[in-house]
Amino acid sequence: MQGFNKYYPPDYDDAKHKSLNAYRGKHALGDRARKLDQGILITRFELPFNIWCGSCDAHIGMGVRYNAEKKKIGMYYSTPIFSFRCKCHLCSGWFEIQTDPQNTRYVVVSGARQKDEDWDPTENGGFAVIDTDGKTEPVDPLAALEKTTDAQTHATKVQAPRLEQLEDLSAHYNEDPYAHSRRVRKRFRVEKKAEQARAEADKSLKEKYGLPAELALERADDAGAAAEARDEWVRARAERAGEVASKKRRLALEAPVLPAPPPRRRTSASSESAASTAASSLRARILSNSARRTAAGSGGAGALFPPVARKGAGSIAAGIALRKT
Repeated sequence: MQGFNKYYPPDYDDAKHKSLNAYRGKHALGDRARKLDQGILITRFELPFNIWCGSCDAHIGMGVRYNAEKKKIGMYYSTPIFSFRCKCHLCSGWFEIQTDPQNTRYVVVSGARQKDEDWDPTENGGFAVIDTDGKTEPVDPLAALEKTTDAQTHATKVQAPRLEQLEDLSAHYNEDPYAHSRRVRKRFRVEKKAEQARAEADKSLKEKYGLPAELALERADDAGAAAEARDEWVRARAERAGEVASKKRRLALEAPVLPAPPPRRRTSASSESAASTAASSLRARILSNSARRTAAGSGGAGALFPPVARKGAGSIAAGIALRKT
């Protein structure tokens, strides 16, 4: 296993030496920093293109790497310009390449020349590249002036008032943060105390009348709660009416179907007259029997058993009609 611990000599003082490199008198970059006092750092540089060496006239291909002396030689606005000084591996000649931030490329300064590798398709049996877009139309000065005027009008009438409004709002909220916070906290405490008092009153009322704890009580001073409770009551009433109507429909569908009663037979006028005649005859017979029984109490057995010859044809017909009925 590789060890990562460091050896600290007995005479090492952290406050004096700061690090082991300072104690040994070495730089953290080692031999690469041997010319750091001159502003030169040894770094690995790779050729960005093919070049011809100016000393031995040898070809050096793109991608060959050298230990180059990197040095800052100027600035292009905020971008530094670096110089890379390399030693040819064939003839020990020096050549220098610099960065060009303005054109985003590398430039050979001295000691070598860049190989020109512009490729023309017409010279190699290809077709020429033609620009199909054509030249852009010249800018209309009146149109440009109109756009500039519209932008100035928009900035004056829309953007400037909006910026002033935002600045005023920011100044309003940031002028005294402590006072705003104090006012908000005071209002919160007052509302919290009032809410706690209402909660205690509701709790005592529910305990007094045995109401459920989740029941929401309506308050006269709270218009929103009153309207919400009223809407809840109307909704519950509508639901109850719907349940009753559906129950009635279900019972009507589940009720048994009773058979219809048989129709009455119609009697003719002759049968009705015969029934009335039989009823009157029966009434006369009952009256006559009652009279004979009354007379039998004083006249003897002859009155109880009258002779058969006494019966007339009318009584016999009445008895037959009664039995038919």
